[in-house]
Amino acid sequence: MNSTAPAYELIEDAPHALRLALTGDWVQAQAIPDFPTLRSELLACSPEALTVDGSGLGDWDSLLMAFLLQCHSLCSAEHIPFNAEHLPGSANRLLEVATAVPPHQRPQEARAPLLERLNPVKALRALWRDLRESIAFLGDLGIGLARLVTGRANTRFSDFRHFCYQAGPNAFGIISLTSILVGMILAYLGAVQLKLLGAEIYVADLVLIGMLREMGVLMTAVVMAGRTGAAYAAQLGTMQTNEEIDAITTMGVSPVEFLVLPRVLALLVMLPLLTIYADLLGVLGGAIVAGGMGITMLQYVSQIQDAISLTHLLVGLSKSVVFAILIAVAGCRSGMQSGRGSAAVGNAATDAVVTAIVYLIVADAAMNIFYQQVGI
Repeated sequence: MNSTAPAYELIEDAPHALRLALTGDWVQAQAIPDFPTLRSELLACSPEALTVDGSGLGDWDSLLMAFLLQCHSLCSAEHIPFNAEHLPGSANRLLEVATAVPPHQRPQEARAPLLERLNPVKALRALWRDLRESIAFLGDLGIGLARLVTGRANTRFSDFRHFCYQAGPNAFGIISLTSILVGMILAYLGAVQLKLLGAEIYVADLVLIGMLREMGVLMTAVVMAGRTGAAYAAQLGTMQTNEEIDAITTMGVSPVEFLVLPRVLALLVMLPLLTIYADLLGVLGGAIVAGGMGITMLQYVSQIQDAISLTHLLVGLSKSVVFAILIAVAGCRSGMQSGRGSAAVGNAATDAVVTAIVYLIVADAAMNIFYQQVGI
């Protein structure tokens, strides 16, 4: 059976009322008429109504529907009434479905004036909203921990073990490098002043106390915020984009118990251990600088034995526990509240790192003030 080439004809039935007569076989094997040509003809006639007549149609497939949808979109944009006559019943139904919902139009982002964007009231509202979301997330996390203690949580030990390896041994390289360099920096800074007093030996005290109480745990936490916190946000944000979290919720499993708890507990276990590791390497870095100042390793170790205190170690470890919770909460919260898109995942990772670092600085300052007030 020979196919007839598809064609159309614009017929003026009444003043400013056009009829688009379609003929032939509108199938994939045929070359359909050029729609821009029809567009130009329609706009030149300035019709007040357009009627599509399909009485002369032969075979048709999706090419006809694409052409009709273009005609409908043009009429909608130009505010021209669109009518269809003598189209096959299935074509009419498909056209109704295709045009039932208007095409999505991305909203234009209206940039508010500078003074409005800097409005302190709006800033406080945004801060309050963020604080409420954080408190709600912490509440869910607390409920999950309670269920875990009572043995009712949907938390897998295999996930916890995997995240422990990800947050611990996989971070040895970067933690080793930063800790040795921080120890050397502390030693150099102290050596400049102590050398003026002839007290170079006290470089060991400076490095030891500085690493145990402050720099060891803080630098390790900052590195983990940029490494592990961002990874948590990216992982959970990607799952949010792929609707995996929705699927977990649909199955009746708590995403906080299944996804967040293993990550929080893994970081809570590994960060204190990484802090001890960083302290040791920081002291080793200080020993390298002390050796260049003429201090023997025996003198350095002897001075460390005199300066070391369990209190200094416990101060750093207590900070590491708090920092671990803050990093994990910031990363997981940003990931769980991520939007659905590749850009949203990147924003979630960035938000996780920035939020975690702010949390670390504020918490570190608060804990230092507290320890000073209680004489620790």
